[in-house]
Amino acid sequence: MNRAKLGRTGEAIAAKYYIRQGYLLLNHNYHTRFGELDLILYKENTVVFAEVKTRTSTARMAPAEAVDAAKCRRLAAAAALYLQRSPYADAVIRFDVVEVTPGTDGWRVHCIPNAFDSDFIL
Repeated sequence: MNRAKLGRTGEAIAAKYYIRQGYLLLNHNYHTRFGELDLILYKENTVVFAEVKTRTSTARMAPAEAVDAAKCRRLAAAAALYLQRSPYADAVIRFDVVEVTPGTDGWRVHCIPNAFDSDFIL
C-alpha cells in the first residue's frame, strides 16, 4: 500500500471511530495555507481537530511522535482559520492525535485526546 493510500485508510478508520462515539464529521482533509486538517468533528459544543497518523509498524517510533511542536503550531493556525469561516467559532476546541496501526485482528485505533493545548500555541 502506498503512503497516500495508507493515510486515506487511516483517516477513514479514525473517522469511523469518532462517528461510533457520537461525533459529527464536519470536514476531512480541510486545506489552508498553514496545512491540512485531517478530521474536523463536533460533539456537545466541542470542535475536535484530529491529526491522524497511520503506520504499518511502530518499530521505529510511535505515530504520535511525528506531531512535533512545529506541526502543532501549523495545526493550531489552520484550525484558527477554519473557525473564522465556520459557525462553530464560539465552541470549545480540542486537538487530538489519533494513531492507527495494524493489529492482530485488523487496524487498531489509539486516540490521544487533548494531545496539545491550543492556548499555548495560539
